[in-house]
Parts: sequence; structure tokens; C-alpha cells
Amino acid sequence: MEPLLIAFDSTQQALRAEMLLEYADIEIDIRPTPKEITAGCALSIEFAAEDLENARSVIRNEKVEIRGLFRRTDAGYEEMEV
Repeated sequence: MEPLLIAFDSTQQALRAEMLLEYADIEIDIRPTPKEITAGCALSIEFAAEDLENARSVIRNEKVEIRGLFRRTDAGYEEMEV
């Protein structure tokens, strides 16, 4: 399982996304935002890459404000298209 990460600029949006993703039956973990990712919020949401399309759909349809969607690489984190 390749974990992906959603970073946020506000805690309010992180908590909103947590609720919406859980409601969509996407298994998530709340974790600290890695220091390599500059974000205004210390919380990030990690989820399995297999849930990417469902997560994108929730973010787009519910207009969740995110800092970015990231994949871990050997060099750190690479931003992905939302």
C-alpha cells in the first residue's frame, strides 16, 4: 500500500476533510504534517493510494480547501494533481 498525504492550511479544513472522507468509507489516519511540506496546519491526512479517485472526488465535490496532495518519494514529497 502506497500512502498518500493531504496537507491543509487550516485545522478547520483538516477536520472537515476527516469527517467527509470517513463518511465516504475511506480509511484514513490523521498524522503530523511532515516538515518537508510547508503548510499552515500541523495536521495531515494519510490514506491508501487505491482510494485516490474517491478522495479526489470528495475534495472536489465538497470544495475542501487543501494545501496539496502529496506522494512520498526518495527525495521527500512530490505534489500531485488534485
